[in-house]
This record gives sequence, structure tokens and C-alpha cells, in this order.
Amino acid sequence: MSDPVQPLLDEHAQLQRELADPAVHADAGKARKLGRRYSELNGIVEAHRRVEQLSEDLEATRELGSMDPELAAEIEPLEAALESAQEALRRKLIPRDPDDGRNVILEIKAGEGGDESALFAGDLLRMYMRYAESLKFKTEVLSSTPTELGGYKDVQLAVKSSSNDPAHGAWARLKYEGGVHRVQRVPATESQGRVHTSAAGVLVFPEVDEPDEIEISQNDLKIDVYRSSGPGGQSVNTTDSAVRITHLPTGIVVAMQNEKSQLQNREAAMRVLRARILAHQQEQIDADNAAVRKSQVRTVDRSERIRTYNYPENRIADHRTGYKSYNLDQVLDGALEPVVNSAIELDEKTRLEQLGQDPAGKRD
Repeated sequence: MSDPVQPLLDEHAQLQRELADPAVHADAGKARKLGRRYSELNGIVEAHRRVEQLSEDLEATRELGSMDPELAAEIEPLEAALESAQEALRRKLIPRDPDDGRNVILEIKAGEGGDESALFAGDLLRMYMRYAESLKFKTEVLSSTPTELGGYKDVQLAVKSSSNDPAHGAWARLKYEGGVHRVQRVPATESQGRVHTSAAGVLVFPEVDEPDEIEISQNDLKIDVYRSSGPGGQSVNTTDSAVRITHLPTGIVVAMQNEKSQLQNREAAMRVLRARILAHQQEQIDADNAAVRKSQVRTVDRSERIRTYNYPENRIADHRTGYKSYNLDQVLDGALEPVVNSAIELDEKTRLEQLGQDPAGKRD
């Protein structure tokens, strides 16, 4: 049986040669794509080297252990270390989502619950911005519709990673956040101290690296301009700077009004539109693939209730992974990593099971 790692080691060596060529870096898009793949393979190469080194150490220790009791005592720890290293390599060989290295456009929309839902949407925005800050990601609010009480009817946030390693990409960390987030707490407007339940929806899209990656014909776009409005609907601009773009083939609509310039709003709207079209195309691919290829923790069902934030108990619970903790205040302050890791671990477990059962799940 051929070694499944060897082709990846050969690819890594080939990428190393290509990235050393100055001519490759004349094409920023190509260099970025090669750099991401090289970073991804780095982890496999290092894990493979670790397995090889431990295998050699274990073999030598077994040979000499028969004559040296002290060396013989090292055999069992080395066997455990090798088993752990082999499992780490096996996980590295799980086919990675090709979008993991991409940046993200994250949308938060108030749902049932009126003002309380809008306030919760603002809490989620702050949580994601703090979480992104902890990962040294950059954030940019592209558009928002604030409410008079300080919440948001909707807000769109761009999240950018500075790492070439797909495992540390914005999409790799945030793609599991899409769905309905439910909050249980006493609203600020509640005079009798009763706990209310409301919800906000989160949509996450991988951002397109280069504008020409997604072909959009101008004939497929319907562009409307209008005046920006603030909380309560009042006009906040005397010119038609707000932009609404409709992509006719898919029916996707994007509206932007944050900037005072119509051109800036149009550019921001096109960023979001490309991301939504890319996600739409991926959803179609997922629908065409076998069910076993789909993740059990990141579905295309945007109405799925994924998490509950219970303020009276200071509890956060993820309904997909079973994760539960009683540090909601810290999570809302950006300590989201354990929750995200629970989703990543479940997804990896599912993919590992698929690799053992479905030949189609193997890396191409």
C-alpha cells in the first residue's frame, strides 16, 4: 500500500521551490493561494517528521533496552508518544475546507424580541469583535442599522486574519457561528424582573480574495440609490449615498449606507455580494454531494438554533456539540475559543469517521 503522506511531502517541496521564485510574487493572488497551501502542508510535514523521529527512537530503545533497564523503562512512554503523534498526523490528513484560509463577512440580524433582540445583536457584535481581537484578527463594520436604545436591527462585520495558515484563518474559526442564537435574560425595559427569551440570527460568509474570482455581469445587477437613515428611520444624509444592489439570477440583495460616499457604499456592497454568491455556489455544491460529506455542526439551515445564552445562570450552551459552561460573562467579553473548539473537535471527529467509511472522503 502506498504512503498517503508522500504525495503531500512532494507537493510541499514543490511549493517551497515555487515560492522561492520572485516571479510568482508578481501575481499577488497566486502567491497568496500558494502560501496558504504551503502553510497547510507545513503542519503535515512537521507531524510526519515527529512520527518518523519517535519511530526511530522507539526502535533504537527497544534494541538497547534488553541490555539496559533504564532504557527499557523509556519504551512505554515512547510508545504512548508515538501513538499520540500518529493520531495528530491522522487529524492533519483530514481534508480541510478549502475556504478555511479566507477572511469572513459576518452578519448579525435582530430576530424575535423587538428591542431586546436588537440589544442582543449588539452584544453578539461586541463578543465577535473582542474574540477577533484576541486572535489578532482585524475587524471592520461595513454596515449597520442601529436602534434608538443602542442595539442593532442588523450589522455586517468584516473579519480579516493575518495568518497564511488555513487553520488560523477567519473562516476556520468563525464558520460554525451561523444560525439562531437565543438569549434568556431580564430585559432592561422589564419592570417586573421577568426573564424573557429572544433571538438573533448570525450569517457567516467566506470573503472573496480577488474581485475577478466571482464573475458578475453588470447586466445581472439592479442598483438603487437612496438616502441613508438612522435610528427611528430619520434621514441622516441629504444626498442619495445609500446603495442597494440586487443580483437578479440569485435574488440576493445587499444594502449599504454607512459611508457618506455612494462609491464607498457600492464597493462595500459588492464585497458582501461576492461573499454571498460564493456561499450560494458552495451551498449548491454541498447539496449535490453525498450527505456523509456534510459537516454535522455547520449546516446550510440558517434557521437552526445553535446556542443559548442564559444570563440568570451565567450559562452558555451549544446545542450541536453539547458544550456547556457557566462563564457567559467571559464568553460575551470575547472568551469564545472553547466554544469554537467544541465545534471544531466534533467536526473533525465526524470527518475522521467518514474517512474510515467512505473512500470518497479521502483527499484528492
